[in-house]
Amino acid sequence: MTSDRPERKPRVLTQLSGMPEKTTRHKILQYLDQNRTGTAREVARAMRVTPANIRRHLSILEADGRIERIGRKQIGRGRPEKVYSLSGKLKGENLEVLVRALLDEVPSARRGTLMQKIGRSGLGKAIEATQLTLRQRMPSVVDRLNELSYHARWEAGKEGPRILFGHCPYRSIVSDYPELCGMDVTLLERLSESRVDQIAKLDQKLGGTPLCIFVLREVLSGVGEENQAN
Repeated sequence: MTSDRPERKPRVLTQLSGMPEKTTRHKILQYLDQNRTGTAREVARAMRVTPANIRRHLSILEADGRIERIGRKQIGRGRPEKVYSLSGKLKGENLEVLVRALLDEVPSARRGTLMQKIGRSGLGKAIEATQLTLRQRMPSVVDRLNELSYHARWEAGKEGPRILFGHCPYRSIVSDYPELCGMDVTLLERLSESRVDQIAKLDQKLGGTPLCIFVLREVLSGVGEENQAN
């Protein structure tokens, strides 16, 4: 018995994904569009290639903002595998339009204060590690940032630890609303309890991927008490 229901066509168009239809990455996007979610092993099985090959392409697509990690799934033995889906942009979400409309309602002179207030909130979750040194706090800081999709990592530096953002969640609008960078600085100060200076903004000189780089210079007195109070 045949169905009269038309076959569902992929929603991810070539012009939206920005790549030729026959490439591996375009096929990955089509897979995620048709199956909603997928792991490297699941995509590799469908495309008859190795999971290692697919993981490399998934990392690039994630860095480009075309897909996003939404969780982990246990498949057989070993460590749980990362689960991916299309990003909100490719799925046609209107969040950027909403954010722009909301920010436009705030007078430009007050936007900086609003962004700092949001940053001080820790974006909903503070780190409970006030007795740790700055270096000891870094793994928890990076974990929290990556929950917020910053693709962050940290490294030692002459002036203090440096936080590197491999992805700016607000990249599509930050040029119009630079106050968002101030929110990131305040967020880092809240999480790390240190004085933070941004020294690079979407800099592509290091490794080709646009990076935002922040230096954590010294522990701020009183921030820990503020975190506990909030």
